[in-house]
Amino acid sequence: MITKRIIPCLDVKNGRVVKGVNFEGVQDVADPVELARRYNEAGADELVFYDITASVEGRGIFTDILKKVASEIFIPLTVGGGINTLEDFDRVLKCGADKVSVNSGVLKNPDLIRQAAQRYGDQCVVFSTDVKRVGGQWHIFTRGGSQDTGIEALSWIEQGVKNGAGELVINSIDTDGVKGGFDLALLDAVAERVDVPIIASGGAGKMEDFKALFEANPKVDAGLAASIFHRGEVDIRALKEYLRGEGIEMRI
Repeated sequence: MITKRIIPCLDVKNGRVVKGVNFEGVQDVADPVELARRYNEAGADELVFYDITASVEGRGIFTDILKKVASEIFIPLTVGGGINTLEDFDRVLKCGADKVSVNSGVLKNPDLIRQAAQRYGDQCVVFSTDVKRVGGQWHIFTRGGSQDTGIEALSWIEQGVKNGAGELVINSIDTDGVKGGFDLALLDAVAERVDVPIIASGGAGKMEDFKALFEANPKVDAGLAASIFHRGEVDIRALKEYLRGEGIEMRI
């Protein structure tokens, strides 16, 4: 049986880790380098680093902070934010990233995933989407979850996988920061359409939410969370031991 992954997420703004609720009310949390070091020591399986204002501000990612984070950890690092070109892929990979997450850059250049997969391999390309229910459908949102593109999410995600994305991060805006559990209905709908690893993001509030996530759909490979780890509400090592005790394969 393939082990499931627990992945903390660093949302970085102006050089600091921040967190909000439903993508709004963003508040300062901590220093990204200190948090990265802590998660590496705590037994996290991977780490995700998002420069959350890079796309909105139309600039490249803060490479100085990224280099410091990469130097502190020995687990796989996925990096996103302002990834619009193959040159952006080059830059973050040279800073120490193992995988690159693309989101709004695919809206600007729908061929970006295919180009990146051909150059770096599918395993390097992570397709991240911000999804919210609108009138009985799931839509793709952009600009930090503030702008509805009108694009139907499931078809958009499926096309990204066909173009070569090797992994998906499904961010549910509806459940983000609410701590009421992952968006299982959305994740089930995505899993029916694709055959690549799925990372669930948005909604974790307690250990039992991860148990429910992994038991609900075996195609979900990882649970991603931020605030509950940042604020010490859930300890990663204790979470993994709890999940293993519940019969879910974990790397301890």
